[in-house]
Amino acid sequence: MIVIFILIGLSLIVALIFLFLFIWSVRDGQYDDDYTPSVRILFDDNIPGETKNNKTEDSDNKQNNSETNKNEKV
Repeated sequence: MIVIFILIGLSLIVALIFLFLFIWSVRDGQYDDDYTPSVRILFDDNIPGETKNNKTEDSDNKQNNSETNKNEKV
């Protein structure tokens, strides 16, 4: 029975050591992402030839088409 208490105590000590090391590494900046901002400029979010006005017109046309289809079904 004493062995169980010893193992539980050792496991708690090891868990606390890992928790301390994790907090220390986060505060030290180990998990900061330095790579993504440097390559973000390489990814183009805009589709060539498409503007914001075209997107709103397309959504308006889709709404008008769906309303027309609903009226035709009735």
